[in-house]
Amino acid sequence: MEQLGMLNGIQQSDHFWKRADGLIPCGTQCLSKGPTQFVYGYAPKYLVKGDGCLVTDADDNKFIDYGMGLGAVSIGYNDPVVNEAIIAQLKDAITLTLMHPLEVEVSELVREVIPCAESVRFGKNGSDVTTAAIRLARAYTGKDIVLCCGYHGWHDWYVITTERTSGIPPIMEELTKKFTYNDIDSLKALMETYKGRVAAVIMEPVGITMPQAGFLADVRDITHENGALLIFDEVLTGFRLSLHGAQGHFGVTPDLATFGKAVANGMPLSMLVGRKEIMAALEHVFFSFTFGGEMLSLAAAKATIQQMKARNTIGHVNEMGKLLKESGNALISKHGLADRIQIKGPDAKTLFVYSDSSEANLVKSFLQQEMIRRGILFTSYNYISYAHKQDHIQYTLDALDDCLGELSEARRQDNIKARIEGIPVAPVFRMA
Repeated sequence: MEQLGMLNGIQQSDHFWKRADGLIPCGTQCLSKGPTQFVYGYAPKYLVKGDGCLVTDADDNKFIDYGMGLGAVSIGYNDPVVNEAIIAQLKDAITLTLMHPLEVEVSELVREVIPCAESVRFGKNGSDVTTAAIRLARAYTGKDIVLCCGYHGWHDWYVITTERTSGIPPIMEELTKKFTYNDIDSLKALMETYKGRVAAVIMEPVGITMPQAGFLADVRDITHENGALLIFDEVLTGFRLSLHGAQGHFGVTPDLATFGKAVANGMPLSMLVGRKEIMAALEHVFFSFTFGGEMLSLAAAKATIQQMKARNTIGHVNEMGKLLKESGNALISKHGLADRIQIKGPDAKTLFVYSDSSEANLVKSFLQQEMIRRGILFTSYNYISYAHKQDHIQYTLDALDDCLGELSEARRQDNIKARIEGIPVAPVFRMA
């Protein structure tokens, strides 16, 4: 494997960051990609190239990447099959004055693999389609309250439930309430409190923790008993956990579902899918925008889904993710750090969980810094792609073994903070 890691410093990254100061609010178009999410002053800030599961930063440092475009790249960067589909479509047009046959072709592919996808509409971001799903559910049921569980985007109806509420009228808080994952009583209590007013339950079917036996089915049944619609937010789980989504994996079919990220291998595409009679309400519910049928993303989605079907890419992704999770947890135990770190979540999207303690953020920042030093672009959420092969996973585990050893020593010497060569990571926001 070629030389990886911080071999050339971050001069070019800092150069671009200085130019962005005052020009781009927050310095970034996406908060989760900004330098507060990595050790500021040590980690790279700008990437310029991706190939397979490898990325190159502005200073020509190279890394094995586990961010994978925040989970949007499922096959791998610069995949030749997807690239060929995009280039072929580019030669014809990107967007036209009328519809394009790809809208039909991709919708048919999606209908074949997603259980609830009797009808399909496209968006560009996850927030587009989760918000459209809420609007549609309110119109279809004639009710107003939304019960949610998980992360669902940046729009007012959801962000009011977090601490990042600036610019959102407080009255919005009256319409969205949160329940607790794997706690069916918390959902029942809200249904009772807002009896007859709940339009929809929207939830991530799986996040950090796997659902307890019967939990998702119970959510579905309680939702329907109260005359509400069940929406699965599969922006993260779709086309990763299973070709058929979390709904297919767990055998619980929602009324509506939202997808994005992995479906087009990095091209901007999201989807709202669902039962035909509910989706038909989009005849009078407004959900329309210029780039809803943009063809490069649709061509990428068609090529991506076809590869997933033909090459069992998702099976490989889960196999590599399982290896990383199980072997990583064994290394954590080996170094006596199981009380501070665990690797959880589905195999295809593992999460490093740090115990709730005064040193948790320092532990996270130190581990991330040392992995980056060794050529692993490492975050809390780590996404496996089809391009991650066994040698990449083994390289990562060897680096993790070294880093955990250093972390264990730093804890014994009580000098973790002193070993961090910059400003520790800060959260984008915390859930309220």
